[in-house]
Amino acid sequence: MLRSLLFYLILFVVTVFCSIAAICAALVTRTGNGSHLVGRLWSRIMLFTSGVKVQVEGLDNINPEEAYVFAANHQSQFDIFTILGYLPTQFRWLAKKELFRIPIFGAAMKGAGYISIDRSNRKEAFKSIDLAAARVREGTSVVIFPEGTRSLDGKLQSFKKGGFHLAIKSKRPIVPVSISGAFSILPKKGFRVRPQLVKVYIGEPVPTADITPQSRDWLISEIRRRIQEKLPPEEKGQPEPLRSPPFVADSKLR
Repeated sequence: MLRSLLFYLILFVVTVFCSIAAICAALVTRTGNGSHLVGRLWSRIMLFTSGVKVQVEGLDNINPEEAYVFAANHQSQFDIFTILGYLPTQFRWLAKKELFRIPIFGAAMKGAGYISIDRSNRKEAFKSIDLAAARVREGTSVVIFPEGTRSLDGKLQSFKKGGFHLAIKSKRPIVPVSISGAFSILPKKGFRVRPQLVKVYIGEPVPTADITPQSRDWLISEIRRRIQEKLPPEEKGQPEPLRSPPFVADSKLR
């Protein structure tokens, strides 16, 4: 319990400090890249403070100079620290609008160019998704959690469709990211932080240039399958029916 209390104290102090630094970086660079690097430092500090270690595999599947849509499962708040701290590329979060209302922290997120999404307003949500797709087309990766929220039991949930509309509209590859071990560190309704090894597997990119909106359900099931196969049995969740792949020229989709 003492470790948990220390973690939350340091989280508050470091978040305020790094948020101010990120806002200043945004004013200087105007690109959000500097603010994102401050966010990476923030995440590394919090992982170190909590005693959490991260093991990443599959980095050779991506080119840090290219833009992707990264789709990751969501077990815990520590998924955010893990991805922000260890995904070695510039990217932007597609994040719920409530986070942008947090004093100082919300301003830092805006400065970094992270994209707010109002999940209660379908029309506004699709505007945010279209904005994110434009960012990806312009060369900046975006990270999404297609489950929409953290898992209550650590198992992989069903995927929502919005993030895949983003991937198809951007015409950039979507990368499955499997995160395991984060749930036991801090469950959704938990308080106590328990040190644990988090394993991250970055899968091969799935091209979307030839995928149409009519094939979105196939893309959803394919990405979920790829994330699921890299999770341990207790985190896999329920299997979903596989759908036939679209007829496209790229053999990787078959």
